[in-house]
This record gives sequence, C-alpha cells and structure tokens, in this order.
Amino acid sequence: MSFQKSDGMNYAPQGQARAVCGPGEFRFAAIGLDHGHIYGMCNGLVEAGGELTWVFDPDPQKVERFRQTYPIMKIARTETEILEDPTVALVASAPVPCERCPLGLRVLDHGKDYFTDKPPMTTLDQLTAARAKVATTGRHYAVYYAERLHSEAAIYAGDLVQRGAIGRVLQVLGLGPHRVNAPSRPPWFWERAKYGGILVDIGSHQFEQFLFFASAKEARVVHSQVANYRWKEHPTFEDFGEATLVADNGATHYCRVDWFTPDGLGAWGDGRTLILGTDGYLELRKYLDVARDKQGDHVYLVDHRGEHHFAVQGQVGFPYFGQLILDCLHRTQNAMPQRHTFLAIELALRAQAQATRLE
Repeated sequence: MSFQKSDGMNYAPQGQARAVCGPGEFRFAAIGLDHGHIYGMCNGLVEAGGELTWVFDPDPQKVERFRQTYPIMKIARTETEILEDPTVALVASAPVPCERCPLGLRVLDHGKDYFTDKPPMTTLDQLTAARAKVATTGRHYAVYYAERLHSEAAIYAGDLVQRGAIGRVLQVLGLGPHRVNAPSRPPWFWERAKYGGILVDIGSHQFEQFLFFASAKEARVVHSQVANYRWKEHPTFEDFGEATLVADNGATHYCRVDWFTPDGLGAWGDGRTLILGTDGYLELRKYLDVARDKQGDHVYLVDHRGEHHFAVQGQVGFPYFGQLILDCLHRTQNAMPQRHTFLAIELALRAQAQATRLE
C-alpha cells in the first residue's frame, strides 16, 4: 500500500526502530483493516520491538494488501483464532468506527490488551461498557490519537510545555482540516451512525491534545456546532465542526475540524496547534509549512528571550509505542493513563451530542 502524504486515510508515519523488548517478547495481532491508520499503528509497535504475528479481516483483498507490507505473519480464518491464541498480548484494530468498541470488549474478555484507532467508540453507551470492562478485566484499552502520538512536532512541544518553556498553559487552539478524497472513501465514511460524527471522528484528536497540553484532569463542553455544507447527497455526513471547552484548571480550548482541504495543498491537511502560556506561546505546523517547506514537524516558540524555530522531523521519534508495550508487559499506565484516554472521547461524544446543526 502507498502511504501518500496527500491521503490522510493512508497516512502511516514511520520512525527509527527503538526496541524496548527482546525478539518474541511482545506478540500482537491485527484485526479489522477498514481504515489505513492500522498501518501507522503497526509501524509504531514493530519499530518499538513488537512482533506482528496474525491478521484477520473478512475482506481478503485488504488482507493481501496488508501482507504486502508485513509479510511475516499468519492469516487467521476467524477472529476467534487470534483471540484464543495465548501468545498474543495485544490486538491492534481499525474496523468501521461503530464496530471498534464491541471488538474491544471481546478482546478484553479474552485477557488481551486492545489498541484501536480513533474514535475508539461512537456512543456514550459504548464508552460506559468499555469503562466497565476495563474495571473488571484490568486490561488496557488504548487509542491511536495519532495527531499527537505520531507527530514529532507535538511530542517536542509537549516536552517544552512540561519543562515550563511557556509558563502555565492558558489556551490550546487546534485546527484539524482534512482532505475528503471522495472517490476513495468507503460507504461507511458518509454515515454518521457508523463514523460517529465529525466531532467524534476527527474532533477527538483535538480534545486529547487539549487535555494533554493543558494538564487537565476534567473539562466540559461549553459550545459546539456541526454542518454539512458541501455533501448534500450524503445527508448525515458532516464536513465542518467546532467546539469550545474549559478545563478544571481554567485553561480553555477551541478547535475547528473540517473536510475542506483544497487539492493544491501538499499534504492531507494543514494541521496546526497553537498553545498560549503565561510566558510565551507555541505554534505547531505538523505536516508542512505552507508555501515554504514541504517537510512537516515545525515548532515555533516565542518567549521573553526571542523567536525560535525548531525543525524536528526525524529528531524526536515516537516514544508512545514503546511506552505502550512496556505498559502491557508491566501493567503500568505511562504511555497514556486510561482515565485520560476515555475522557478525550467522552468530551468528543458530548460535544457531538449537544452540537447545534448550522443548516
């Protein structure tokens, strides 16, 4: 499969191999290949030392494309073959969004950890079920919030924030534009009941970043709006969404997500994050610097000493995946606390549920 930067559905970053475990120590499988993010998820785990041993999807064409990238593995005839293999520690998945939580519950019931694409569920009832299952099984329900976890700019900015480079964070502003690539989209992409709505689907990225950068433990949705401006032939699709949140520590958040990236842009979206602090501010230009640099991962810092630019592509790596493997091996929660993982999608689900429809 080709991982073109212009195609967000098949955008799968690759980093340097930094194994945190020995050969065969952490075996994982892939179930559900409906979204190309599964490649980025598996890349990260393999680079961190994981061994991809099984794959299952009911579509043999998807399986064959997957095997072209990861040739050393077994093809399962059923999902059950993987779930009943005691050597598999974790299942990575990217099925249709509404199917992600039911699969995750089955994975946890079989004593395995679960790593799913965002959004990890599409309803509040599913979230309640997932929280209960984690509590009873003690397993991890991890989520691929890639716009932070697979962005070196975001990782570098997180280190700056945690070192106090801009003081206390007051606001996080997130922009998540995407290119729709309509001819390549499967039918479920256009059905809100299956993808969850725009604030759930791609808004969850933004809410997770807000919680992380602002060090927030709780937050509430103040206002949210959605619209379908362009795709009237798909009446439940949403191509525009925005939301405002406030955290328990007083930090605020505004995000805008949309499907209006023009064809002339050299990436699938001009994803940006701006972080305002008491002693400076940061801007992240994640995927390119428009009309200046086709490379991504630019971090701009303005503080009391001056203006600073950091080009960090290939310099930082993606530590989340190694941390996740170690969490699974040692039953810790260093990669991303479970509470944080679920709070991000809860905010997205609540923003979606209360959104005003602009039409």
